[in-house]
Amino acid sequence: MLFFLRMRWLWIVATIFAFLAMAGSYLLTAEPTYVASTQLVIFPQVNSTEAQRAFAEDAFIEGQLEIARSSDVIGGTVRALDLDSDPDFVDWKPSLLDKAKDWLLSAQTDTQEAAGVGTGETPTRPRTEEERLHDLAIATLQNMMDIRRIGSSTIIEISAAASSPQKAVAIADTLARQYIQKNIAMKADASRQYSDWLEKFLREQQRGLADASSALNTFNSNPRDQFKLAELQSATDARRTLYESTLTQLTEAKQRITYPVSDATIVSRATLPLSKARPRSTLITAFAAAVGLGVGLALAMIRHASDRRIVRPQQIADAGGVSIVTLLARSKQSRDGDPARFLADGTSNTAAYPVIPGMAELSATIVGLRRKRRVVIGIVAVDPGSGASTIACELAVLSSISGADTLLIDAAAEKSSLSKSIAPHSSTGLIDVLDNGELIQTAALPLTPTLKFLPLGNVEAVTPAVRLSSRRTQLSFAELKKEFDAIFVDISAFSTSPDANAIAPELDGVLVVTSHGRTSIDDTVRVIDTMRNVGAEILGVIINHAPKRIES
Repeated sequence: MLFFLRMRWLWIVATIFAFLAMAGSYLLTAEPTYVASTQLVIFPQVNSTEAQRAFAEDAFIEGQLEIARSSDVIGGTVRALDLDSDPDFVDWKPSLLDKAKDWLLSAQTDTQEAAGVGTGETPTRPRTEEERLHDLAIATLQNMMDIRRIGSSTIIEISAAASSPQKAVAIADTLARQYIQKNIAMKADASRQYSDWLEKFLREQQRGLADASSALNTFNSNPRDQFKLAELQSATDARRTLYESTLTQLTEAKQRITYPVSDATIVSRATLPLSKARPRSTLITAFAAAVGLGVGLALAMIRHASDRRIVRPQQIADAGGVSIVTLLARSKQSRDGDPARFLADGTSNTAAYPVIPGMAELSATIVGLRRKRRVVIGIVAVDPGSGASTIACELAVLSSISGADTLLIDAAAEKSSLSKSIAPHSSTGLIDVLDNGELIQTAALPLTPTLKFLPLGNVEAVTPAVRLSSRRTQLSFAELKKEFDAIFVDISAFSTSPDANAIAPELDGVLVVTSHGRTSIDDTVRVIDTMRNVGAEILGVIINHAPKRIES
């Protein structure tokens, strides 16, 4: 996991920054929303036992909450504040889902209208533009308001959101007032209906009382039966008592109509919000960072699983079947070409030569191979720019420092960087020695007492690697082995020249150079298999330009 994070941390960090940038752009461009709240206390009008009182109060308050959410209250607020002409409430563009719903509803309406025509029903009147805007403002306000009960108390809170603090306060207070007016209107209407019924009932009682009084007066004019008289008197008194009670209730009902009292009152009016409620900067930023982290990890894992570039020695060891895989860390001299220039200066103080990190271990491996008579070693890169020439130069210098007589040969005809850096003005080189073996004494330039360099020379048609493979030249590696303990041959990159396949069978072994994080595993395996097929011995693979944290 630690290796994965080291290799793919840039993907993760870049994805997090991308999501944070999107969140930041949203926060900068999103219109702020402010929320104001008005609190009301409700006086439940319930008549029940103590055991049922709590349930009755909850039911009463829930009913009041639904009344506050009703379209009458919201519509009254829209009319009071003229919200149907406010761009925040009517400039609304429907989404694709809303368009689909409207299309289905219109299709259903057309079907119902067609059915209504057939059955004699009157088709519905189309809405005017004012009605459409009014309904749109109501629907928008319903989405921008919230009504809740605070805990288990009888206090409810009406909240409203708007683009400005003043508008949010006005909407919240107006919703509260409209709810109270709706509550008063409902109670007055109920009292009016009750009063109308009481008036009818009172008239019936008045007629009944008049009939009872008339019967009693008629009987009193000729009383013959005292029991009958008492019965009529009792019926008359009962009628009068019921009449007077109904009259009292009617008077109270008319008073409730004239002076209605609401079941709720405002206890805390809305105040100007000090900060915006939405968008929540901290929450959005944290959410964007968390999503970015998750997406970054997912992308990094996908990239890591699908990446066929060389990043670990074990990858190429398993795929290519090689036992020696060496990591070389990045260094300034390997990037700037300092090794060749160091030798071109003509100094013999090789002890002060700067060594690429990891090169000492590779040199020790080469010493072990030399004991097995692997004297002539070719260095070939899979792709140009992998640093094969620098590595060949480094190995030659370290070999000479160890006391071995070493020869460095530039056979990279495609790009002779060693010859251009070490011996740019040389008149003879490898090309000339192939035609005349005696020129080796003058063509091989002594760089140190134990190190000589054979530059490329002027290439005309056939590269020196191809000519060496013909075994028809004046230069023989067998003869060179008698004079030198170690010979390193710099070869053109495999992807740009066939020289590696031509000269590899003539060498004691080949080191394949790759670039960390750039060279493909598949390309490297193809190079190894191709050279093995022509009879070359692959001594190992070098992963150059590796980060120091990986090399360590």
